[in-house]
Amino acid sequence: MEQIEQLEAICRRYDCQLLKNEPLSKHTTFRIGGCCKALVNVNGSEVLSELVKYCNASGIRWTVLGNGSNVLVSDEGYDGVIFLIGKQFSAIEFLEDNRVRCQAGAFLMNVARAVLEESLSGMECLAGIPGTIGGALYMNAGAYGGEMSDVVVSADYIDENGCIKTALAENMDLSYRHSMFSGTKRIVVSVELQLRAGKYDAIKTEMEGYLNQRRAKQPLELPSAGSTFKRPVGSYASFLIDQCGLKGASVGDAQVSVKHAGFVVNTGKASCRDVLELCDYVIETVEEKTGYRLELEPVLLR
Repeated sequence: MEQIEQLEAICRRYDCQLLKNEPLSKHTTFRIGGCCKALVNVNGSEVLSELVKYCNASGIRWTVLGNGSNVLVSDEGYDGVIFLIGKQFSAIEFLEDNRVRCQAGAFLMNVARAVLEESLSGMECLAGIPGTIGGALYMNAGAYGGEMSDVVVSADYIDENGCIKTALAENMDLSYRHSMFSGTKRIVVSVELQLRAGKYDAIKTEMEGYLNQRRAKQPLELPSAGSTFKRPVGSYASFLIDQCGLKGASVGDAQVSVKHAGFVVNTGKASCRDVLELCDYVIETVEEKTGYRLELEPVLLR
């Protein structure tokens, strides 16, 4: 309790909010997960740096959430502190030469709309991804043939020790659904993008085309973590799952979407256990019938 009080004192100095025993189901797009010890709504790099240093020195477990769109939280929750990087840390700044700097909590759709208003191209295919720009860089998110690696120039981040550093894109080890931040304690705090001057109407038409494709093909009406399985080399997860007749397969309220086989959705009150049991069944069935071994894309937080 004394440690949480110390965290509260740090938060008060920076005017940011700390919530105790917060249900993480409220902060993930799957709407699944137990509570954490405390959740901090981060509003700046300085407070985040200080919080990381305090937690490290005090032996407190911690991790970061953005929009929670590529995360599955255990039913038991997380025995530690969550640093939520969202609306309180989401400023967008236009620089010279068609560059844009975004704080890590900026929602991708909001970035896409903002750059559209400036007739800047490059974010069209990323607009519909339901995440923050920090989270998108963390996993080098992409869609419709484009990735964050196509537009990122540099990023400021907080390293494992709480120090603020800068990385250039060429040093980020960017590859399919991977970056230098993936699987580490490095926290992206801002991202600089290089975009291209374009025509407003053309950019808007292309962006709306991608968004319409998402609405038509993906089960956006139900909670999920987005694409549930990574793309295997030489095929597509959704094709393999569909080929195996697994659309509609379910465990509890977790279901392989009948609209898009690449998504496991929460049809009501699915638990983390339901989702994992269903995913194991899908992985085993696909491997048995096709020889492909699928891998989960969402991060499991427990």
